Amino acid sequence: MPRLQGVDVPSDRPTYISLTYLYGIGRATAINICFQLGINPQTKARELSDDELARLNNILDKEYTIEGQLRRRVQQDIARLRDIHSYRGLRHRRGLPVRGQRTRTNARTRKGVKKTVAGKKGVKDMRH
Repeated sequence: MPRLQGVDVPSDRPTYISLTYLYGIGRATAINICFQLGINPQTKARELSDDELARLNNILDKEYTIEGQLRRRVQQDIARLRDIHSYRGLRHRRGLPVRGQRTRTNARTRKGVKKTVAGKKGVKDMRH
């Protein structure tokens, strides 16, 4: 398994797919990196030479914000939104959807497991 930026990328996959295992690199960016360095994107990651791996590491270090550095920046951006008391920061703080989605239904990913609240008695229950 080749190591890029401290991450073991799978060696049995094409290079452009292996690059997507790095946080912050998707397919389009991975393909662009391969063409920029003159590496065939379809080459298996295990077939890359030490020179190509060194060039990959070098370009990732210089031109892209990835892995820990990117995670830290995202967390700092969210913290900044909270600190300035923006609407988005408030939504982050309360654990609600940030980008305008509805919350009456379908917000379970952000809100977590449904917490049942005892409702009012129905009209039929009042007769007995």
